[in-house]
Amino acid sequence: MQGAADKAEEVTNSRGLEVLARAGFAVSGLLHFLVGTIAIGLALGKGGRADVSGAVAELGSQPAGPLLLWSSFAACVALALWQAGDAFFDYGHLPARNKAVKKTKAAAQAVAYSAMAVTLAAFARGSGKDNRESASDMTVGILQAPGGLLLLIVIGAAIAVAGIVYVVRGFQKAFKKHLRMPASPTARKAVTGLGIAGYLAKGVALFVTGLLVIIAAVTLRPEQSTGLDGGLRALREQPFGVYVLAGVGLGLICYGAFMVVRARLARMEA
Repeated sequence: MQGAADKAEEVTNSRGLEVLARAGFAVSGLLHFLVGTIAIGLALGKGGRADVSGAVAELGSQPAGPLLLWSSFAACVALALWQAGDAFFDYGHLPARNKAVKKTKAAAQAVAYSAMAVTLAAFARGSGKDNRESASDMTVGILQAPGGLLLLIVIGAAIAVAGIVYVVRGFQKAFKKHLRMPASPTARKAVTGLGIAGYLAKGVALFVTGLLVIIAAVTLRPEQSTGLDGGLRALREQPFGVYVLAGVGLGLICYGAFMVVRARLARMEA
């Protein structure tokens, strides 16, 4: 068992996997960029799905779409494995509390990139589903389970809290500690600006999405739990919502650009 664990750790820390994992950051950036452009389109009265499924569908509609989808899938799988390696094998030098926080965060990131990879593979095979339907179906399933109402409220609250965390990190520029910042002062300012705008926009989007999950649970109306796309559409219905949605869309584009930059500048060591 120890030999297998050592081999797994060696693989998850290999140079080849690191290169692919960095590409995973770029794929995440591209998908956020596409979600941002779709969100701006919604603000202007156009159609589209402003979520990962909509972004992946847009990616697949491009020339060489299947190649783009499968290569993006491979990059996201690599990044999920890299994060899983951090969760299982790294941070041993840290105090117990800090180690637990770091490992939990890495595990959550591994799950997130695994989910992204699953979506990419589904669309590459031609079986991709609208995330709005998936979110509603999942909400129905949770509500029907024992204790489902409380669990759904907890999930919604967790998503909303994650949004708040993104906003706080954006204001605090906490993302900088994960990067090897460029030497040029102009480049450093550009990267910092992209990070701040991107984290704030993603935080707002997650917060509204979490609120919709809670509302769907409390009102027993699962059709209101429509994921990120539903959260962004809900923003549009608020006072000055068109402008807020356009601003969030622009911020998501900034977050996408930031993630592409992160592919080059990320500190990959634990």
